[in-house]
Amino acid sequence: MIDTRAVIHERAQLADDVSVGPYSIIGPDVTIGAGTVIGPHVVVNGPTSIGKGNRIYQFSSIGEDPQDRKYASEVTRLEIGDRNVIREFVTMHRGTLQDRSVTQIGSDNLFMAYTHVAHDCVIGDHVIMANGASLAGHVHLCDHAILGGFTLVHQFTQIGQYSFSAMGSAITQDIPPFVMVGGRPTRPHGINSVGMERNGVSPEAVRQIRKAYKILYKMNLKLEDAIEEMEGMAGDSDELSTMVSFLRNVTRGILR
Repeated sequence: MIDTRAVIHERAQLADDVSVGPYSIIGPDVTIGAGTVIGPHVVVNGPTSIGKGNRIYQFSSIGEDPQDRKYASEVTRLEIGDRNVIREFVTMHRGTLQDRSVTQIGSDNLFMAYTHVAHDCVIGDHVIMANGASLAGHVHLCDHAILGGFTLVHQFTQIGQYSFSAMGSAITQDIPPFVMVGGRPTRPHGINSVGMERNGVSPEAVRQIRKAYKILYKMNLKLEDAIEEMEGMAGDSDELSTMVSFLRNVTRGILR
């Protein structure tokens, strides 16, 4: 299942059923789990670990040195989970010592063509990055988030779960969970009710999130006052509790 024209370093560890296409290069200190398919003309450098059942398409560059001028060849890592689809010309870089030394990607994600994941990013599960979307360094992208085509995300930004960005968004501050953003300049535009409903979030939880959105964006409250108001109505709601917890830990302020 490994094409004779592929180049596999002797220090790479591949499960028995891994497939590697012609002219791909698998470097030292790369580990690839069972059922993963590496297409032709892919470069994977290490230290990088790739889990089970992933599909990496042609011309992708995985685990390359970070694009950070402070990087001085230190040993850092890229970790990729299971069942991810990584399409053509995707780039994913290892971490830096200025953070946790690791770029971390979860499972069941879709990275469409020409997307970029920079050093030290942390990506959850069930994320979609549409064509040309790019993350600067140290971005946290939570579960079920969707970035529209050519979305650009500033370094150190946090993108909450079930959030959604329209095509061409420029995100320079944190996006709370469940919130949709878009336009130029990029602004909030309601909640991602469709995304929540498709993933089994209850109608009552969606109604509560809609109320929370109005508190956060429509009542002209200071952020701390809005958080306290939302906290008072959270009760046993996991979704609202998640939103409150996110807002209490924002690092760059939120897009409002």
